[in-house]
Amino acid sequence: MQAIRRGLPGLRVLMAGLIILGIQDSQAYDKEMTVYVDAGKTECLYHTVRQGETIDFDYQVIDGGHGDLDISFTLLDPIGLVIVSDFKKPENVHRHEVAKEGDYRFCFDNSFSMFNRKTVFFELIVEREGEELQGDTQWNEVDELVGLSRDEYYDMKVQDIMDFIGRIRLQLNKARQLQDVLRSHEARDRNLAESNFQKVNQWSMLQISAMIGVGLIQVFLLRSIFATGGRMHDLWRKLGI
Repeated sequence: MQAIRRGLPGLRVLMAGLIILGIQDSQAYDKEMTVYVDAGKTECLYHTVRQGETIDFDYQVIDGGHGDLDISFTLLDPIGLVIVSDFKKPENVHRHEVAKEGDYRFCFDNSFSMFNRKTVFFELIVEREGEELQGDTQWNEVDELVGLSRDEYYDMKVQDIMDFIGRIRLQLNKARQLQDVLRSHEARDRNLAESNFQKVNQWSMLQISAMIGVGLIQVFLLRSIFATGGRMHDLWRKLGI
């Protein structure tokens, strides 16, 4: 019975750690989207960011129609100053620490393309550095959810558990971001393979049709040469064939 009682605080601490992890995840903004940018157009997205937060932005062109896999990208601050500017790049990753609160603008520019629509996958992460360990301000929420006193957490060295869970959270986020990048690479390669497959089929059908047409013409001409009657035979005689 004593062993069971000694095991209960550890279980409670583990539950508290998982709840803290859930609270932390809810504080960061993470958005994944796929947008279509028509030829000659510019598409912009807006997001409100507070001072002290960090913007992580990753984009990749996964389909370029019949053109190149490239897009121009611009990140602007709330007053319109350019923070990041890319010209005709297939992919890139940007990180910016926010010093001015407001609506930040993320623009994809396809104005240099006259005919091809671009498909762009991007991921936006906005979080505050050091948000994993916010000190005693988190204890109130944990106390309400778990119902354990503050002294019990300190006795079980909850700070160490929070640090460990925070590191796990960061590693999981990195693994998920890597999976998203690999998935976007796969989508781009699949679109490229399908486009090449359609081009090969179209050219193959064109060549087969040309070969069949040339063969029929050759058969017709040969028959008309050896035929003793008919308009084509008279034409060949006039031509001296």
